[in-house]
Parts: sequence; C-alpha cells; structure tokens
Amino acid sequence: MLTDAAIKALRPRDKMYKVTDRDGMYLLVSPTGALTFRVDYRLNGRRETVIIGRYGPTGVSLARAREKLIEAKLMIQDGVSPAFEKRREKRRIKEAKSFGEFGERWLQDARMADSTRAMRRTIFERDILPTFRNRLLHEILPEDLRAMCEKVNEPPRVCRRLQLLRGWSHDEENTAV
Repeated sequence: MLTDAAIKALRPRDKMYKVTDRDGMYLLVSPTGALTFRVDYRLNGRRETVIIGRYGPTGVSLARAREKLIEAKLMIQDGVSPAFEKRREKRRIKEAKSFGEFGERWLQDARMADSTRAMRRTIFERDILPTFRNRLLHEILPEDLRAMCEKVNEPPRVCRRLQLLRGWSHDEENTAV
C-alpha cells in the first residue's frame, strides 16, 4: 500500500512502470516523472482504464485518489463506466456555452415585442452581463443572483428580471445537453 513518503521517493525510469496501491488502483510513473493514479476494470467484457488524476501539489492527493477510487468502484457496481462518464463530462463542459452567448441568442430569437426586447437588452447588458458573461450556465447559482440583487439600486424590478433569466438559463441548459 502506498504512502506519501513512498510516492515522493519514486524516480522515473526509461520506461513507464506501475506501483500498486490497493483495490486495483495503481500509480503510473512516466519517464518524464509524471505520477498518475489509474484504475483498470472490466465492464461488459471490455477492459477499461480510468485516470483518477495526477499526483502532486496542484493535482490529486493520495487520500483524494482513494476517495475517487471508491466513487469509481460504486459506478462500476452500477454498471456505469467511470472512464466514459469522465469523457462525457469533459465533452459537456467543452461544448457548454457561456451565459453571455446564450443570453445573446435568447434576446435575438425569443418572441417578444421590440420595445420589450430593447428593455430586456438594456437590463441584460447593464446589470447582468458584466457579472455573468463568461460563466457557464450551470455555474450560476441562486446565491449569485441574490448577491446581484443586493448590489443593484432597484432590487424588486431587476430581481424579477433576473429570476426570469435564471428560469430561462435552466431551460436552455436542459435543452442544450
């Protein structure tokens, strides 16, 4: 079983090599010195590998790697591939659009009177966009909206509009996935 001291003592070799931990998890040591936690498993007759993460101060600790191992084992027991789910999550994040992009599309495509569109665009650009422009839709929480309402001079009117946009963002997020 690995310890932090044992991991720090590992040195790179000419070829990659594995150092086993427990429950099927191992540490892959590359010739460049990168240390990566991995787990091999079989699901539906196929051998698969999930990369838990890279060891180090900016990466995954040994304790966190063991926690992720338990999560992966539970997924495998449920018949779900942790490697596939990890790829799916990365793809979903990569394909996700920012709040600003969705907002612009919504303002252009939504059915509303021109005067309503102009009013909503003004509020959107003045009060909402500076804060949420580059954030992904799933990153915007109700607490963020409440904090914005407290900053704005006319909370009741703007908060109603923020709630409208929050509802819109959840609709867009659900249809976008």
